[in-house]
Amino acid sequence: MSTPQRDSVNDEEEFADILEDLRRSWDLGHALRTFKPSVPDTGPPPCSAAELTAAVRTSQHLRYITKEVAVETGSTVEAVEQQVEVILGEMSQNLQMSSIRLLGYGLNKAMKRLFTRVNVNMDGLQRLQPTAQGYPVILMPNHRSYMDFLIISFLSFTYDLPIPVIAAGTPLSKMKLMGEIFRRCGAFYIRRGIGSDKLYWAVLSEYVKTIVRRAYAPLEFYVEGLRSRTLKALPPKLGMMHMVLEPFFKGEVYDITLVPISISYDRVVEESLLAHELLGVPKPRETTRGLLKASSVLWENYGSMHVNIGQALSVRAMCQGKIDRNHYNRVPRDLPQKPGEDMQACVSLLAHRVVRDQEQGAVLSPWSLMATVLLQSPVPSLVQEGLPWGALAQRTLWLRGHALAFGARLNWPGGTRESDEVMSSNMSLHHSVARRRGGRVFLLEEEGFAGRQPTSAEEGVAWRAVAVLMMASHRNQALHVFARPAMLAVAMHVTASRQRRELQAFFVFLLDVFSVEIVFTPGQSSQDFEEACSLLGKAGAIQCCQEEISVTDAGQQTMTFLKTLLQPFMDSYQVVFSHLCEAGDNTFSEKQFVTSVRKLATSLILSGELQTYEALSSDTQSNALSSLLRLEAVTKLRTAERTEYSVNKSSVQRIADMLCGKIPLQSVQTAPDSRL
Repeated sequence: MSTPQRDSVNDEEEFADILEDLRRSWDLGHALRTFKPSVPDTGPPPCSAAELTAAVRTSQHLRYITKEVAVETGSTVEAVEQQVEVILGEMSQNLQMSSIRLLGYGLNKAMKRLFTRVNVNMDGLQRLQPTAQGYPVILMPNHRSYMDFLIISFLSFTYDLPIPVIAAGTPLSKMKLMGEIFRRCGAFYIRRGIGSDKLYWAVLSEYVKTIVRRAYAPLEFYVEGLRSRTLKALPPKLGMMHMVLEPFFKGEVYDITLVPISISYDRVVEESLLAHELLGVPKPRETTRGLLKASSVLWENYGSMHVNIGQALSVRAMCQGKIDRNHYNRVPRDLPQKPGEDMQACVSLLAHRVVRDQEQGAVLSPWSLMATVLLQSPVPSLVQEGLPWGALAQRTLWLRGHALAFGARLNWPGGTRESDEVMSSNMSLHHSVARRRGGRVFLLEEEGFAGRQPTSAEEGVAWRAVAVLMMASHRNQALHVFARPAMLAVAMHVTASRQRRELQAFFVFLLDVFSVEIVFTPGQSSQDFEEACSLLGKAGAIQCCQEEISVTDAGQQTMTFLKTLLQPFMDSYQVVFSHLCEAGDNTFSEKQFVTSVRKLATSLILSGELQTYEALSSDTQSNALSSLLRLEAVTKLRTAERTEYSVNKSSVQRIADMLCGKIPLQSVQTAPDSRL
């Protein structure tokens, strides 16, 4: 293909609109183009999908586990082997170029309908090339939309790169016809909620490790595990990461290359659906009929997509001096072994590094900054009175300067002279959430079918919350840029202290409380604190010396903005803490918990005591619960029928009081990186 039209983001890496050429070409011609991927000079010989599955089936490791499971369950080895066959049949991919071409044809048409531009950093495409030595390549995109699933495969086909095999959830395999097409496009299917199923874990682990050992194809998986319904990064899940890295730990491969990939959208196709899911509406089952019904989205404009392929990470280089690989030499490789603490820590470090690289590679749209500004106003005011357009434009430009100073990548065409046109265009793009009328910008409440009005005050709150959560999802895409400075701003506000040590202690406390809400690398809170100080110092918002930190006169606006940015999370967590402390029963299920917290939040919003509609989000509620589990204020109780939780109300109340500054700062442990 010829070189597409180029675009730049912050004058760093050049991006090219791949749709530029595709719009001029014949769709069928693109699907039938000659495909000539490069192959490594050395490494394991190529094998077919059937040969890959056969290697898994006959592996010594899986044979060992099969015999163990047979003994533990009282079954015959033959019966367990039949279970292995069922699992492999359900799981295995069957990559075929004919299906890649077919789906590529459909995806080509869909992208040209949905997006004005699909921008890709062209230098990054070279990182998808297999290494000359044949080291395994692991592609690790973030996950914000169903569109993520095959975009890397589409790029690989278009630019003659090896087609990856992709870890996907089994619900996709249940889609009639499409499930099999996805399988032939490289998807291998993984069950959710595997739990303690020893045999399934063994089959999956051996399947993944065989792909890596043989460098069968680039392996693509989402380190966050699930699609983010809030459009911000999720804490990494480490199960698949362990499987991918084990061949390196065992010395079966010399090195592994990890490639973080950031996929950013002006609008995600599922934005309304995601907001409804957060409010308790069940997620629609993935079906072919549902996919066909969703074709109405093809008539909407979703703006631009950016695919930023990050710098490749060498596992060997990053693990140098951090692990003792002799741990695996003490027993035969084929026997199951529990990784040592150093290896577990290294897996966690690599996973968090990938998530951080994904965040830093994300390209923010002007609307992300506009939504951040809009949500600093009370929701009722945004609905009824609106925000003057001039005020929104002025504050957005102010925030743009801070975002760039803090290292954000912005898709802001033209520069500041054309800013009014850029912001007006973004306002039109997001017409389903906000609208400009009479020189003011209003938040739009969800409209009922055929103009139906809400039947109750509670339903009215839920309808308004849909728009708030949709707008919050765009703010969330910029959250990582401001998170660390914002936590320092909150620490300075709550403690009313200038003492560096006290502020760092409260900063560490905030990291602990919001460890599930915002992704930070464990054990690096001192570095996070210093980064926050550095960024705010460069912005002229604070002055730092060895013992004290103070806010400058010019920095008051910046610190107020940052404090307000985290207020929805502070308020939402306090609602959760309040419910747990006031509930009559000390034990509860997660379903009961989410329902009760949503009911409490709704009543507080109706009474005017709470302005934060994000407290209604099931993800925020579950994150608060997970945080309390980590802080050991809540305990998980597993029973034969279901999982329940037990709350230590005094511990929860202590955390709530510390968060709002009621408990003296001396109650917080002052050692950096300490746990509560």
